[in-house]
Amino acid sequence: MLTQLVVFILGLGILYLGADWLIEGASELAKKFGIRSLIIGLTIIALGTSLPEFLLNLFAVAAEEDGLAIGNIVGSNIANIALILGISAIVMPLSVDGAVLKKEYPIMLAATGLFYLMALDGVISRLDGAILVSGLIAFLVFVIWDASTGEDQTDVTVEAPAPEEDPFGARSGIKKWLDHERLGSAMRILLIIAGMGALAIGARLMVQSAITMAAMLNINPVIVGLSIVAIGTSLPELAASLMASVRQESDLSVGNILGSNLLNILFVVGVVALIEPMQVDSETLNFHMPVMIAFSLLLWPLTRRHQRLGRPGAFIFLSCFLGYMGWLLYPYL
Repeated sequence: MLTQLVVFILGLGILYLGADWLIEGASELAKKFGIRSLIIGLTIIALGTSLPEFLLNLFAVAAEEDGLAIGNIVGSNIANIALILGISAIVMPLSVDGAVLKKEYPIMLAATGLFYLMALDGVISRLDGAILVSGLIAFLVFVIWDASTGEDQTDVTVEAPAPEEDPFGARSGIKKWLDHERLGSAMRILLIIAGMGALAIGARLMVQSAITMAAMLNINPVIVGLSIVAIGTSLPELAASLMASVRQESDLSVGNILGSNLLNILFVVGVVALIEPMQVDSETLNFHMPVMIAFSLLLWPLTRRHQRLGRPGAFIFLSCFLGYMGWLLYPYL
């Protein structure tokens, strides 16, 4: 047990470093190219922090542990909204762009509802997986198109520097531009990739140690997926969102969560189901998935009025999440 605890703490440290590198690289790219931080959060960061769920689901399905795989997705999406946004908003109240509530949030709700409808027959089939992956492609196309519109470009104003202040202009020569501009972009991209890798490794260590400790305590694999594993694979989102919150990058924090929930369904469930269909147990279908939908819907009334998630709303999220976790784990205490 002590060895597993040490591995868990080691994974936590790697997660922290990975989140720091990922946020740093993504923020710099957003500023450099005049892209909204929200778009970076919805794509690059969300993909990076969804990699642990993807790897774990792939291995779980290969081991015929479908309950663990589906429970991980449902539990992770609950933890992302209730736990991650709750803790982030406690640290620093999160402002929510009105465009998020009109565009990205409804898309996340639609994907969540579609996931539930697909599970009603008790299986996520290869056809369901193909539909989800098609939805992922459509979402990425939408994000790219939306980022190219005039409305989004107003979020970050990039002015051309005056000739006398332009270190990379015509007077400096093309060679100097290559040496600085491309090198800077390459380093930022490497930082993002390193961050994603550290997130995946850290989460993997933590999840493996958590599963081993849970097995020692004889906890049901479905409950493990909904609780310990879900929280473990959501730690990259927690680390990334906390970093964004501390750095006052609210769009990155909120965008990361919405994007991560979307990718957990469209990317993780979609791709894994294409490889191997997944069975959905009745308890997950009848109780846990409706809880996931309820938490997703709760985000709307808590943020709509003032376009921010303050500490009172964060307290509601955390209280509900702790109550849900208590209900899950009480039989094993």
